[in-house]
Amino acid sequence: MSPARGAAPSAGSAARATSVLVVDDQELVRTGFRLILERGGFDVVGEAADGRAAVFAARELSPDVVLMDIRMPRLDGVAATREILAGAGPHPKILVLTTFDLDEYVWSAVRAGAAGFLLKDVAPDDLVHAVRVVARGESMLAPALITRLLAQFARRPPAGQLPAELGALSEREVEIVRLIARGLSNAEIGARLFLSEATVKTYVSRVLGKLDLRDRVQVAVVAYESGLVQAGEPA
Repeated sequence: MSPARGAAPSAGSAARATSVLVVDDQELVRTGFRLILERGGFDVVGEAADGRAAVFAARELSPDVVLMDIRMPRLDGVAATREILAGAGPHPKILVLTTFDLDEYVWSAVRAGAAGFLLKDVAPDDLVHAVRVVARGESMLAPALITRLLAQFARRPPAGQLPAELGALSEREVEIVRLIARGLSNAEIGARLFLSEATVKTYVSRVLGKLDLRDRVQVAVVAYESGLVQAGEPA
């Protein structure tokens, strides 16, 4: 669901650097992530070694992005994500990293509200790119992973009538939801529907508001769960 890789902010940019909280129970991993992110132009404002400390640090430091491990002592990453995103906003974007390529972890993280999911063997440049993507409100979950994940876990009623939960959407907004669920970025959706990227962003914001959803990943979940999109269908 991520757009094409963007250029890193210039060193002389007056814009505030994106702040990141790094959460992992291994100090060596945290140190490595910190070095990669700081080299990529991010402001690493803190670290946490378990989920409970992550919740506290997120509330104290108000980072833009939390880089969250899954398996940790005291409180796992999924539960920590739920607590961080509970209550009134604004909330940080949660980017989950794990060594466990298991569908149930991906599903739990997405349902908890995570904006992205990556494995820890991700290349440094890809990690930097992923943090940039979620920081600007996009989601970072590979289309192939979405299809595999939701095909296994989502209830898929027969296609046909527009699901009731999507009844408030216009025909164009339903098109947008279908393409989001297929993993297309705003730019790709614009090219497909002959719309400007700014117009697509407006439609996405309307969809999120009408469906009371947090981000594009949750839009994809709703699209599959409702039966609007079926696994294996062409985009």
